[in-house]
Amino acid sequence: MKSKPEGNDLRERALRLLARREHSRIELARKLEQAGFATDEIATLLDEFEGRNWLSDRRFAESWVADHRARAGSIKLAYELRQRGVSDSIIGAVLNEERDSEFERAREVWRRKFGSIPTDASDKARQARFMQSRGFSLEAIRHILDSKTSTQ
Repeated sequence: MKSKPEGNDLRERALRLLARREHSRIELARKLEQAGFATDEIATLLDEFEGRNWLSDRRFAESWVADHRARAGSIKLAYELRQRGVSDSIIGAVLNEERDSEFERAREVWRRKFGSIPTDASDKARQARFMQSRGFSLEAIRHILDSKTSTQ
């Protein structure tokens, strides 16, 4: 039978989780709650961690985007960050910094998957659906599929 974890265990567990990778506040709180810690104690500890800048939703979002941007577009990245409890203002700021590379990232994903311009409307639709599933904007998809330089 598992006994109720103590306060020092909470701090140690939170620090261990943060040492492995960045976490959003909600994500870290969820993991600590699942481990059996009290919600009010978690909130107090996370407030302290944020005050010391050991926990930062902005830093988490930047790290997440850096790790996932090669495979996903801004729409999908924003969705995934929202699922992890990051605010829309932070998501907007972080993704705005990445906006210039959206076309290049989309082109690279498209090139690895397809590599050649669609031969007909059906092929074009299939490629567009794939790119949408990766979270790229319609503007980026059109730019790639309508471009004469897509194979570069």
